[in-house]
Amino acid sequence: MYTIKLQEFEGPLDLLLFFIRRDELDIYNIPISRITREFLEYLHYVEDLDLEIAGEFLVMAAELMQIKVKMLLPPEPGEEEETDPRANLVRRLVEYKRFKEAGAEMSAMEDEQRKLYSRGYHEADERAVTEDEEEGSLRDVSLFDLIASLKFAVERMPKKLVHEIVRLNVTIDEQIEYILDFFARRSEATFYELVKDMEEKIRIVVTFIALLELIRAKRIIARQAEPFGEVSIMRYVN
Repeated sequence: MYTIKLQEFEGPLDLLLFFIRRDELDIYNIPISRITREFLEYLHYVEDLDLEIAGEFLVMAAELMQIKVKMLLPPEPGEEEETDPRANLVRRLVEYKRFKEAGAEMSAMEDEQRKLYSRGYHEADERAVTEDEEEGSLRDVSLFDLIASLKFAVERMPKKLVHEIVRLNVTIDEQIEYILDFFARRSEATFYELVKDMEEKIRIVVTFIALLELIRAKRIIARQAEPFGEVSIMRYVN
């Protein structure tokens, strides 16, 4: 199985914050049943992609299920009411969110500082600014935004009533060539448009992994017009 190593680590706490921001949930009053169900759905895709961070997602899934069970079980007779089982998770999420926001603010300050101290106009500087802008657009699209696109495509695959065991030989290199050829003819598309004619889930998953590789190699760009909106994919042009 092919392994993707992410340049920017995105772990289970990032996924929980993704759900909280997307659905505008109260971080201090997390609907644990709903979050657990969605987390497990995304976990299936993380495992299919064989991401190096899958182990940490499994640990978080176990913790969410443990919290869910504690909230469902009635307290023992005569036992004092315990603290909210979610309290420890909420504390970690709040601290992690504060850390991420502070990091984003420092990054923004660094970008502003670069603009204040200039060596004067150089053609190389103009190219560097353009590349920085492109990198910024890539950071705005998280791994989970892309997995949401994969989930959307897989859920819309035609359902087969008869299952045949067929050995499907499909490689990442083949799907990289497929993506590049697709965008040689199209300037922009969604992931669903890229894979809508594929009938096998494994081919869609391998195409998604190939897409991650092309994004990492800066040969393909992924963008969003708005947070949690549809992800647009286009070929990188120098």
